[in-house]
Amino acid sequence: MIEAATQIPSALRRSEGGASSGIAAFERACPAGTTGARYGELGKVAWYRGNSGERLHEVGGKQPNAWGLYDTLGNIWEWCWDIYDAEVYGTYRVLRGGGWFDEPWSCRASVGRRSHPTLSLDDVGIRLARNTVRPEAPSGRTPAGCT
Repeated sequence: MIEAATQIPSALRRSEGGASSGIAAFERACPAGTTGARYGELGKVAWYRGNSGERLHEVGGKQPNAWGLYDTLGNIWEWCWDIYDAEVYGTYRVLRGGGWFDEPWSCRASVGRRSHPTLSLDDVGIRLARNTVRPEAPSGRTPAGCT
């Protein structure tokens, strides 16, 4: 599964309905409305160098954020759709969230790094995001069951 996930960024196409989230979406979803550097005590919400045993862990082993998202901090760095700095790095993408081998200061929504989308890294993964459109009834009202 980890090997397959490293191939996703180069194969993603927004027209297929899914994409990695952008920096702005990640920075909003990760803290889930909290205002601190993290949405909880680091050891309770993230796998990082101090508690990971220097290895990747299954998703969901730590507490989720207030929106129910697991592992938005630690465990793996998440690919973001955004280009890091095209003039300097070309097609390098932004990574956010920190990983299992990182120090505590790296495991925050605002900390990022970069990588080329063709590289296979054992501490990088992807969270797919999808926009949904609420269907509307012909009268312009929301159909029953779609609140």
